[in-house]
Amino acid sequence: MDISAHKLAELIAGIARAQAALINGIESAMPGARGTHIVPALQNVAHLLDHPDPTLMDLPARVLLSSLGRTSPDPDPIARDIERLFSGAAAAPAAVPGAAPPMQGDAGKLGFSERPD
Repeated sequence: MDISAHKLAELIAGIARAQAALINGIESAMPGARGTHIVPALQNVAHLLDHPDPTLMDLPARVLLSSLGRTSPDPDPIARDIERLFSGAAAAPAAVPGAAPPMQGDAGKLGFSERPD
C-alpha cells in the first residue's frame, strides 16, 4: 500500500488534533499547565530555535503546536514539508507559530557541542 504525502499529512494533523484535545482537557483540570509545562516542553521537542527547517522527528511536535491555536493545522503545508523531507531537498523554513527567526552571522553556526573562541 502506498500512502501519499497529503494523506500522511492529514493523519499527522488528525493525531495532533486528538493530542490537542487531551492538552485542553489537562488545562481544564489544572489551569496553567498548558502554558507553564506543556507548551515549553513541546517547543523544546520541536527544536524551534536550533532547526529552522523541521526534520521528520520535529514535524509532529510542530504540527501539535500549531493545532493548539484557534484553527486546525492545514494539511497542505504539512504535505509540502513531508515531500521535502522525503526528497532530501533543502527548502526555505516554514513559518511556525512561536518560532524565533533564524540566527544570522557566526552565532547561527554554533552547535551545542561547539564553544566560541
